[in-house]
Amino acid sequence: MTRLISLALAAVLTAPAPAQEIVSPAQPAEVAAFDIVRTDVASEGSDVVFTVQVRGEAGEVRPKAVGQFAGSAVFSYVWPTSLDSSTVGFDSEQGILALAVTFHPDFDDAAYGGVNRHVWHPHWVVLVPDEACGSGALKVRDIPAGTTPTVPETWPNVPLLIDSPEYPTVLGGDLVTVRVPAEVIGAPAGVRFDGVTSALLVNANLHAPLLCISDVFDVASGDLSLPGRVAR
Repeated sequence: MTRLISLALAAVLTAPAPAQEIVSPAQPAEVAAFDIVRTDVASEGSDVVFTVQVRGEAGEVRPKAVGQFAGSAVFSYVWPTSLDSSTVGFDSEQGILALAVTFHPDFDDAAYGGVNRHVWHPHWVVLVPDEACGSGALKVRDIPAGTTPTVPETWPNVPLLIDSPEYPTVLGGDLVTVRVPAEVIGAPAGVRFDGVTSALLVNANLHAPLLCISDVFDVASGDLSLPGRVAR
């Protein structure tokens, strides 16, 4: 995992060989709903469409409810990108900006106090390494008490660099798709991306790190090097 993080951070700063979608070999040993076989981000009219295709039924496997926020789990389909964190309304250079589609049955984190624990839904998250989450592990970046970083309008008022936009999100068959308005990203051509399926865990003590990546099910590129490139 330490090597994956180093490669991901380096990929934000250096351009890989030209590529578009990422095609990944099926891994029968993995849970089919999280076994990535294709990842793509492409410009379509007024939208940029994020897509991941899995070997099984997308969204079929969900975390079990534990009845409280502390110690609860989050399952996710994630597109790490080379976009700067300021693209969606955070301060610049805060970490790896990723689009994530998540399900967590024990809490809501929709914008403006909305309810979303019952559905798969999208977020922008900023990921950074933190050894407190485990050797070489990543977390969603915490907002330290007493600080007031720049956050998007749809920030869900939690102490994390996370955004809760209401982008059209569909899980059907073996596909997960999210349509992001192109105006959010700007000129998307050349933006690099990868695909990840993972589980996250809320700290049982509700202290920083609050939300750690606890398990990585699959990585589209195999090494989190962001080899995908957005097509025009």
